[in-house]
Formats: sequence, C-alpha cells, structure tokens
Amino acid sequence: MRLSKRLRLGAMVASLVLVLAACGGSGDAGSDDSGDGYIDVAENPVFDKGTTMAEIADDGQVTIGTKFKQPLFGFKKIDDSMAGFDVEIAKIIAGKLGIEPDDINWKRTPSKFRELYIEQNKVDFIVATYTINDERAQRVSFAGPYYKAGQRLMVRKDESDIIGPESLKKTDADVCTARGSTSYQNIKKYVPKNQITLFESYSQCADALNTGQVDAVTTDNVILLGLVSDNEGKFKLTGDAFTDDPYGVGIPKGDTEFCEFINETLEDAAESGAYSEAWKNTAGEFSDETPDLPEANDCA
Repeated sequence: MRLSKRLRLGAMVASLVLVLAACGGSGDAGSDDSGDGYIDVAENPVFDKGTTMAEIADDGQVTIGTKFKQPLFGFKKIDDSMAGFDVEIAKIIAGKLGIEPDDINWKRTPSKFRELYIEQNKVDFIVATYTINDERAQRVSFAGPYYKAGQRLMVRKDESDIIGPESLKKTDADVCTARGSTSYQNIKKYVPKNQITLFESYSQCADALNTGQVDAVTTDNVILLGLVSDNEGKFKLTGDAFTDDPYGVGIPKGDTEFCEFINETLEDAAESGAYSEAWKNTAGEFSDETPDLPEANDCA
C-alpha cells in the first residue's frame, strides 16, 4: 500500500522545516528546478486501474527517494530546492505521471536504506546513484539503467603514490566510502577491512580526506567529480575506472508494468532531448562528454 495523503503531506511539511547545511562547499551543485524548459508534465494521463502509475497519478503527488548530499546528482540546497542529474531524471518520470515538480516529496535515501525504504513503502521509487546488481535485485526491481558509471579514486591534490586500487595496499593507505554502497563491496577486493573507513555519505568522506583522516575516497567517477568541483581544487581523481556500474531506478520487487513504464519514459526523454538537457544542466557542467542512454534491461 502506498503512503496515505495525510502521511505524505505531513512528510512534505516536515521536509520544509528541516534545514540541512550544505557540505563541503557552497552547495550550489547543479541547476535548481532547471527542468521547467524540457520536462513534459502530462495532463490527465490515463493508466490501467490498479497499476502503480494509476495510483500515483490519481493521488496527484509522488514520494521519490534520492541523495541529499551528492553533488551533481542529488543535492538539497540551503533554500530546500533539489539539484542534480538524479533529481532531473526523477522529475522526468514524475512528469509522465502527471506530477508537477512542486508536487514531488523528496525523501533523503542513504545507500544502506534504499532497499528497506522500497520494501516499507516509504517511497514510490528511488533515483539515487543506485547501482544495479544481483544482490539488490533479490529485494527490489530496477528500471533502466539510465546511466553507466565507473568506480575511481579521489586523493588530495599533492598525492603521488596512490595511482589506482592496487596501490592502496602497497602504500598502507586508508580509503573511505559510503556504508552499504557497491563501492564498499568493490574496494574490499583490493584492501583489508582495517584500511576502509565507512560514512553515511561521500561528502563526509571528502571532509575526512581534507583533514587527513583518510588518504583516498572511492566511489563512481561522476560522484567524485562532483566532490572535486565542490572543494575548490583540493582534490583530484587518480587512476582509471576499475568497475562498470549501471545506475537504475529502484522500484518494488516484481512491478513489471512500472518498470516498463519508466523504461519507455527514459527512451522518450532520450529521443526528445530531455535526457541530454538534464545531463548538461547538472553533472554535464563538469564533464566533457554527454552520455547516451544505456540499453534498458529486461523488466521480466
């Protein structure tokens, strides 16, 4: 069962009074509400009765999980507006459901709680740098992917010994990543657990790198690029990408119709140019290339 209107409205009020200070910089990561020019909000869309799409459209609002401290992808600014590529992708999906950006209830979704929030119906779907993998697919379903990233390392600007994951163990370097993330599972292949520091967010890892508590931060390349841009030249990326990480839209397990709807929405956005505009107005501000929408996975 989806969240009742009363609970959902209460959550929206609570989110408005919650002020989160921007981490690691000005907090002006990506554009705010930049989707007005290219996001198509459907008027009175009609869906088959009993589908997730019909329930959301009839309710007139949607609860979407995303990151609140993820520069360039999901970031809650000091004025409570949301910014980032994930945010824009979520707005595109909501628009096809007939939901205006102002009627989206954004829920902060840390990596370790993503499956739980979907299972407990705390969100309708999640767009939060959510890498598709077999372990997560045991508990939730994924639409997409809508982007493919690769894991890299971020170090201080003057670091020269850390040049890739293999060098971490050799240099006895401490590396930081987010608790519950795919990045944590990947980096364990290269270093023992006692060299890994875990925080709730990558911005906390960046703070630890800045103060010398850790020697490197690891996650997907575009997330690190956002942290580099948000920290005024203190950090740099080092080495090549050593994983292939497809980002998907997390939805309740087995909701095939919703998965197919989201995949069709993403394909339409790619054809109309909305997908590329979403990228250019957010993560694309610090990237030389505009990605193509990856081929969708089978929803069955």
